[in-house]
Amino acid sequence: MSLVPCPMPLVPSPHFPYLSHLIMYFDRDDTIVALATAHGTAAIAVIRLSGPEAFSITESVFHNKIGKAKKISHFPTHTIHFGTIGEGEIPLDECLVSIFKGPTSFTGQDVVEISCHGSVFIQQQLVQLLIRYGARLAKPGEFSLRAFLNGKFDLSQAEAIADLIESQSAASHQVALEQMRGGFSSKIKTLRENLLDFASLIELELDFSEEDVEFANRDDLKKLLYTIQRLILRLVDSFEVGNVIKNGIPVVIVGKPNAGKSTLLNVLLEEERAIVSEIPGTTRDTIEDEITIDGILFRFIDTAGLRDTTDAIESIGVSRAFEKVKQSAIVIYLFDVHELSAGELKLNIEELKKHITANGAQLVIVGNKIDKEDFNSIQKEFIDFEILFLSAKEKLYIDDLKVKLVSLFDNRTVNVTETIVTNARHVEALRNTNNAIQRTIEGLNNNVPADLIAQDIREALHYLGMITGEISSDDLLKNIFGRFCIGK
Repeated sequence: MSLVPCPMPLVPSPHFPYLSHLIMYFDRDDTIVALATAHGTAAIAVIRLSGPEAFSITESVFHNKIGKAKKISHFPTHTIHFGTIGEGEIPLDECLVSIFKGPTSFTGQDVVEISCHGSVFIQQQLVQLLIRYGARLAKPGEFSLRAFLNGKFDLSQAEAIADLIESQSAASHQVALEQMRGGFSSKIKTLRENLLDFASLIELELDFSEEDVEFANRDDLKKLLYTIQRLILRLVDSFEVGNVIKNGIPVVIVGKPNAGKSTLLNVLLEEERAIVSEIPGTTRDTIEDEITIDGILFRFIDTAGLRDTTDAIESIGVSRAFEKVKQSAIVIYLFDVHELSAGELKLNIEELKKHITANGAQLVIVGNKIDKEDFNSIQKEFIDFEILFLSAKEKLYIDDLKVKLVSLFDNRTVNVTETIVTNARHVEALRNTNNAIQRTIEGLNNNVPADLIAQDIREALHYLGMITGEISSDDLLKNIFGRFCIGK
């Protein structure tokens, strides 16, 4: 389905007027079931049902041990009940059944969550039992999809749920949590509502075009457009930081062969991730792994040693090293303090800066192997450089490097409590919105007809609506919710 500006709702809907066709496309009249906890053996497992028959299906297999109520539908919402579950007189397990009555549940429908023992056998048998009594196995993200279609949250909040589940650092967790709570959505909705008010007045002018009346004050409209544009550009600019918060800050380690790059990587990761050898050129391809330092996710990349070589494979590795330099936010240039003079270091750094100028990466010069010689004499040799000295092999001053990396991130980022864009889909929609707003401003400055102004405003509204899901497509929803696990 192609996405084109749609100035009028397709069919009225209480939550998202543009999504009525999608609500018909996705079947919500049946009851779905899935394992909500991770697969595998554990102390407990949670199996979730959602749909109009969630209570009646559970009643068919659940026998309450406490309380007089026999039907789950008679239990108060948001309560937990102990009993046995099984088919007929054959018990499968003792469990806790949690009741959530729609529309005050996660999905907006009647929801049951069954907490059973975490045996893989019990999990499988219980899911199959519920399917036999009328439930259908849920598709990936279908619970969240139903919540979205029932107006429990918008599309950007749904994406934030996925980001929250996948968060690997304190920073990414905090940003995802803020977005899930609607911080980003509220800004977009406010922008859209303000713009929609003026769009309605412009549309009204078109109805009275023969009478040459002006309902929308052009100066006020321009002030609003400039305000919206400033906020949009700030959100777009935040994506650079938001992307590294979400996916990790790429840090590439480069240097000549035998400088200790692989040893440093292993020390930072606290595992033998890369092969360490005295033979130059051992690392011929990039090696990547992630660690969290002070709540910030860093993605470290070890590369082949930088040198002229006739070895075809090693040459490819060197080329890939320079490619990674261009893609990284931080470049660690590691050198052996006993193998490189100050003059050679200067030439190497000047050459390296040619590759990092374009992307504005931060350069950290690290002198390695200080354990072999008097530290004071080493510092005097390289007094004209800002160098962080350490010994990767002896694990000396590694914490100083970690502190330095965190400080570089802190210097370039905004406060993570502010609204930060972390989603590529959102930033593309914001850029398209800005383009439409810019055309609207130019049209107002050039006194173009109201119908052309209205068309540009419609387009801006369209792209803002794409972020929250007020305008969407079947393929987009499948792609977004397909990222979720089946039980979510």
